[in-house]
Amino acid sequence: MASSVVLAGSRLPRHIGIIMDGNGRWAQRKNLLRTQGHLEGLKSAKKIVKAASDLHIPFLTLYVFSTENWKRTAEEVGFIMGLVKQHLKAELDFYRENRIRIRHTGDIQGLPPDIARELEEAGEDTRSFEGLQVILALNYGGRDAIVRAVRRWLASCEKEPGEKPLPATVTEEAIRRFLDNPDIPDPDLIIRTGGEYRTSNFLLWEGAYAEYYFSELLWPDWTEGDLRSALAAYQERERRFGGRKP
Repeated sequence: MASSVVLAGSRLPRHIGIIMDGNGRWAQRKNLLRTQGHLEGLKSAKKIVKAASDLHIPFLTLYVFSTENWKRTAEEVGFIMGLVKQHLKAELDFYRENRIRIRHTGDIQGLPPDIARELEEAGEDTRSFEGLQVILALNYGGRDAIVRAVRRWLASCEKEPGEKPLPATVTEEAIRRFLDNPDIPDPDLIIRTGGEYRTSNFLLWEGAYAEYYFSELLWPDWTEGDLRSALAAYQERERRFGGRKP
C-alpha cells in the first residue's frame, strides 16, 4: 500500500507546495454541486497537513485561492471564502494540538475584511508554534507577489534616500527581501493534482528550481498514501540546480 512506502528521512523536502486541483470536477463526476467538491477538498487538505506534520516537514504551502479565481461565480467564491473562515475558527484546536503555525501569502488587502481578520488572528494565535508551518496562498498569484515585492522595495528606497540609485541596486536578494515571507525557504517539491500540467501562477519566483510531481487523482481523493508516493518519487530525483555531477 502507498501508505507503507518507506521514506529516507534525511532526504525529505523542507518545503512542499501543493496546487490542490480538481474539487469541481470531483463533484461533477458524482453529480454533486461544485461547492460539495470544495468541502471534500478541505477535508483532504486537513489529512495532508496532518501527514506532513507527522513526517516533520517544516513548511507546506497550499494554493487555496488564486488572484484569477475571482472570475468564478459569486456563489462559488462566497462558499470558498466561507469555508476558509469556518475552517480557521473550527480547527484552531487541531493546529494547537499539533503545534502547527498558520501563515498567509497573497494580497491580504484584496480579501474581504472578515477573512483578512481571521487570517491575521490565526497567524497571531499560532505564531509561537514550532512544528509544521502551513502557508495559505489566498488571493495569491505568483506575478502579483513579485509586483508587490518590487513595490515594497521601491517604497523602502524612497524612505532611505542614502541607498544607491536605481537600477544599480536591483538584485535577486533585494527583491526576495520584500516577498510576503522572505524567511521561508524556496519549495523543494511542488505537487499538482487533478491531471493538469501547468504552474497556474503558483510560486513563480520561489519555485524556480522546485521538483514537480503531477498526479492524475483529483484533490478530494488524495490521502496520506498519495503524499508518501510523491515524496518517494522526489527522493529518486537528482537535484543539480543547473549544474552537473562530476
